[in-house]
Amino acid sequence: MGGVVTATLETEGGNLLEVRGLTKIFGTLKACDNVDLTVGRGEIHALLGENGAGKSTLVKMLFGSLEPNAGEIRWNGQVERISSPGAARKLGIGMVFQHFSLFDALTAAENIALSLDDDTPIATIAAKAKALSYSYGLPLDPYSLVGDLSVGERQRIEIIRCLLQTPQLIILDEPTSVLTPQEADRLFETLERLRAEGKSILYISHRLEEVKRMCDRATVLRHGKVVGHCDPRKETASSLARMMVGNEVQAVVRDPVQGMDKAAALLEVRNLSRTPATPFSIPLRNINLSARAGEVIGIAGVAGNGQGEFFEAVSGEVLQHDAASVRIRGKDAGRLTISGRRLLGAAFVPEERLGHGAAPRMRLSENLLLSRHATDRKAFLGTGGTVQTRAIASAAQRIIEIMDVRKSAPDPEAAALSGGNLQKFIIGRELDRRPAVMVVNQPTWGVDAGAAARIRQALIELARSGSAVVIISQDLDELFEISDSIAVMHNGELSKPLPIAEATFEKVGLLMGGAEPGHVEPVTELA
Repeated sequence: MGGVVTATLETEGGNLLEVRGLTKIFGTLKACDNVDLTVGRGEIHALLGENGAGKSTLVKMLFGSLEPNAGEIRWNGQVERISSPGAARKLGIGMVFQHFSLFDALTAAENIALSLDDDTPIATIAAKAKALSYSYGLPLDPYSLVGDLSVGERQRIEIIRCLLQTPQLIILDEPTSVLTPQEADRLFETLERLRAEGKSILYISHRLEEVKRMCDRATVLRHGKVVGHCDPRKETASSLARMMVGNEVQAVVRDPVQGMDKAAALLEVRNLSRTPATPFSIPLRNINLSARAGEVIGIAGVAGNGQGEFFEAVSGEVLQHDAASVRIRGKDAGRLTISGRRLLGAAFVPEERLGHGAAPRMRLSENLLLSRHATDRKAFLGTGGTVQTRAIASAAQRIIEIMDVRKSAPDPEAAALSGGNLQKFIIGRELDRRPAVMVVNQPTWGVDAGAAARIRQALIELARSGSAVVIISQDLDELFEISDSIAVMHNGELSKPLPIAEATFEKVGLLMGGAEPGHVEPVTELA
């Protein structure tokens, strides 16, 4: 593996940030264990690691959200105690989080004003934000309501808000997870300009190809410790993944299936329309979809184009007026609850894992009972309705072992798991039932390469065993890897699925951006 060096602190001059022996302990868990890191001026530095490796804990200490138990942070050569995000911003450290912190009912300028420490008039903030956004190629209307904006536009607000604070170091956490390929390219151009201006960027991403494209150096964490530094441009995505997980990441295999067009339709969505439930919801317009036994259908789209509303309608979180608008295994299900649809053999995994997919303060075994009390009533509640704790614990342990869920206690609360490990448990909880229909929203969002491969392969294998699988994802690499066909959701409308042999990144990306299906150029065969 070319380019890998030992995990020692670099001491060349010109470092903006130096971290020495930084340690953070939660109970008996060392989330960060004697971490050393340097970020040079004008450098894009990748921070890599699987879920639970300590990345989030480390950047929270750098941004003042957590206080270290040991070690020191040097900024411009001086030891600093960063006691709060405000103190971090005063030093010149800015952060753009993976999950946005914006108020839908406020304008872009008003949201930006909330993060500033002075009493600058809104008109002045709006003018500065607009000028800065256009100068960096991220055009923004400062008077637009956030609730009316796409997710890509919302991310522009977060970035401009950060840049208005004139940071010397910008921390970006999964910045492209909600962007179309075209929007990601524009972001990369912005990052290259920031680097040319001498600003430093600490870049967290599980998308290793973009790390190879953008980053000058990488530091790799595993189980809270630094295990290596490298030049990612000299690595392959596979070698980077191997550094992160400690062994080879199994490649995802999707064998084609013959005669799928003759297979039974296990999930049918017929002329599904839905009025917006809130001022910021997207109306659904005449959606039709048929998922057959053995098939994986991917649904692409920039977040906020109706995917959440579609999931709610299909899963039974919102009931439909027309019972036939959703059919599961030949039965009208549009008026059935979630449990009613589960009893027909369907399973659902929502986008938001904590609070939606799992109750944060309930243990894993209790969350398992909550989601399967209807389908596993005899095994989990017994004939008299008494909770069968041994059977539930056994099922939970089976899921934990199969999905390699890493935890710090035998049966921890859901909130105690890292995001990726909780995602593995939630998906494993549904796969364990071997459902006939499975609908998953963002299956590997924020999940490391090894866990993502495990999840994707499990979904393919479920389909090939005779189930119908529908995957809603903003990750085009993921959809092209596991889907037999890809449909695109835009502004509440769903395109016809494209067979994977006819789909291209450019074609799907244009549909995600709002191009009319009939106006997208067909794929050109190469001689």
